[in-house]
Formats: sequence, structure tokens, C-alpha cells
Amino acid sequence: MKERIKAILSTLKRRESLILVSILASSGSTPRGAGALMLVFEDGHAEGTIGGGAVEHAAHQHAVRLLHERTSDTVGYRLSKEDVAGLGMVCGGDVTVYFQYLDGDACLPLFERLLDAFSENKNFWLVRRMEQNRVTAMAACDEDGHFWGDDLSGSLPAGLLKSRAVFLSGDPSYYAEPIVQAGWVYVFGGGHVSQELAPLLAHVGFTVAVFEDREAFADPALFPGVQEVILGDFQNLAASITLTEKDSAVVMTRGHQADFEILAQLLRRPMAYIGCIGSRRKIAETRRKLSELGFPDDAYDVVHSPIGLNIGAETPAEIAVCIAAEMIQCRAAAKEV
Repeated sequence: MKERIKAILSTLKRRESLILVSILASSGSTPRGAGALMLVFEDGHAEGTIGGGAVEHAAHQHAVRLLHERTSDTVGYRLSKEDVAGLGMVCGGDVTVYFQYLDGDACLPLFERLLDAFSENKNFWLVRRMEQNRVTAMAACDEDGHFWGDDLSGSLPAGLLKSRAVFLSGDPSYYAEPIVQAGWVYVFGGGHVSQELAPLLAHVGFTVAVFEDREAFADPALFPGVQEVILGDFQNLAASITLTEKDSAVVMTRGHQADFEILAQLLRRPMAYIGCIGSRRKIAETRRKLSELGFPDDAYDVVHSPIGLNIGAETPAEIAVCIAAEMIQCRAAAKEV
């Protein structure tokens, strides 16, 4: 999403127009649901996806027409059995797609604020009020109730700001899309698996920091796309970072003792996810040592260990995939709460 916001800003600053293509709602078998976003530019190229196939093709063509007409639109698409057959689905579905025409300087401060939000550990949404199938107000909103853009304070219906995109149909209608989700993923250790995992997590939308105590492995060049690389002390995490209940941790240092020292600090606070690489023998030893420090017998139960989905991974790249898959699964489950 960060790259999409950058693309919107750079286009508007060049005084060019674009269309934001957003899925507002879907039902049945559709490849993407509410929150899917595609940008279509004046030269006809697109960035992002709303699911591919027949719907995306039709939406892209319609967006190009709307750019020439300099207007917005709402369109409902129905996927037939033939359409979804090519996507591996068994029945049709319906999607409601909103095409928002953007140009000029009016919304530049709003998108600049959203871009800045990626450096903050706070939830941010893009909120749109819609009347007669047109956006009549748009704002960035944070979890503290601050607005940038149009003033929608006091007018938002309950249940709109969630960890997933929400469309509330009515008079007017409202659509809120989470742009930035609070919570960092701290990857402790900068070895071979971390070098595969951290960029992968960043690519699938996590805000990632790598924490390492060796200068040679605390090199940002090893972790493209990662928000921050921290050189710190494994025995004193608080000297370098402030962990919150929204944060996640993946522990994979060069040795069992460092892993244990980190876990002993992490388990003293609630966190969204804690995972630790290692064997079942290591798990048993860690449980024993935690007990000796006075932790309750079930303290280690919150740790995902062995970490990752069991897909028979062996190489560092494969292990990174299985860990990322588990974290995506946990993130998706949290959105349903």
C-alpha cells in the first residue's frame, strides 16, 4: 500500500490525473474482496490489482474511459460460471467497484499525511463519504480520531473503522479502508533465514525491523524493503525499542542462549505474535529454563514454535515462506475478530 500512496502523490504532483479503482463489496466467488485497490493512469498503465480476470479487464477499460471524461463512477460486475472457471472457482459472484477520479492539489495534503503515517506505529484509514455514487468527502483518519482532508469528525457511523475494509451502504454511504495497521514485526537475528524472511514480510505488507547485535549483520543492504535495521543488545531490548501489544516478534538469532534471553523479555508483555525458530528439544529446554526464572508452566504456550506452517521447508528461503504464511494466517484471523 505504501507504494500505491507514493504513486498517487507523484502523479498528482506532476499535475496528472488518475483513477482509484476500489472494490467496495463482494459476494459469492470473487478473487478479491473489499479493500482491493488498483490505480489506472493517463498513459493507460495500471498498478495494483482487484483480482485479475474478466472483472479487472473490464474495470481497467472503464477507468481509461473515465479518465478521458474526467469523472467518477460506481459499477456492479457479475462473474459468470465461465468467468470464474478460469480462476479455479466453482460458482459466480458479484463485486461493486468504485472508480474515483483524482486530479489537482486539493487532496495532496491528505495523501502526504498517509505516506508519513507509515513511519508511525498507529492505525490509519482512508475514509470516503459517498452520496449518489459519488465521493463527497474524503479524509485520512487515525486511531485517535484526528482527521486530515475533509472534516468527517462526529459524522462517522459506528463499526466503520476496522482492521479490514468496511463499506456501509446508506444515505450517505461510507467506505473506510485501512492504509496503515499499527504493529511492527521485529525479526531478532540477521542471519540467512532472516535475510530471506524480513524482505518477504515487508513485501506482503508488514512493517518490519531487524534487530541484530553484530555490526556486520546489521547492514540495511541485507534487508531490502525493511523499515529499520537496529544494532542493539539482545540482553536489553528496552534500551533500543519499545514493544507494544500490537507488535510481533520472530526470534532467530545465531544461538539458543540469545534466543532464550530475548524470549524471557518478550514473554513479560502481551504481543500480537511471538515465534521462535528451533527444534522440539530446544522448546523443552526453553520451557525448563523459563520455569527456573519463575515463569508459569504455560508461559511458552503463546509462542509459535516450531515456527511456521509445516510444509516440509528446508532451505532458508523455504523456511521464510512457511513463517510468512503463518504470520499472514494469524493476521487474517485477527481481522475477523
